[in-house]
Amino acid sequence: MTEPAPPERVRLDKWLWAARFYKTRSLATQAVEGGKVKLNGARTKPSKELKPGDRLLIHIGSYTWDITVLALSDRRGPASVARELYAEDEASRLQRQQQVAERRLQASPGADLKGRPTKRARRQIHRFTQGD
Repeated sequence: MTEPAPPERVRLDKWLWAARFYKTRSLATQAVEGGKVKLNGARTKPSKELKPGDRLLIHIGSYTWDITVLALSDRRGPASVARELYAEDEASRLQRQQQVAERRLQASPGADLKGRPTKRARRQIHRFTQGD
């Protein structure tokens, strides 16, 4: 049995889903419509067809990917296969890794609190919220 030939063009939302940037096609569609994904520097529609060599700028949360499309796929496969669909710009990768490192160093809000507030803490909360 032979593998099906890769498609020549694929919808942007379908490719984003297949490349594992978004969990569902509807999330990918919403991101494109919301301007979180730019194709070759311009806003686009989810139905726009991609071709190898296109550049995408993808914003997800506080992270940004600047990638070049290497291959097309309309099927979602394993993450190892999805990584072969694009090449990320080195500056983009370094910036994202730096953001991850900074986020790990920051204490999460409420990390020092464990469980319910004590009687003393409740009184302080009450004074703060209700006034003395």
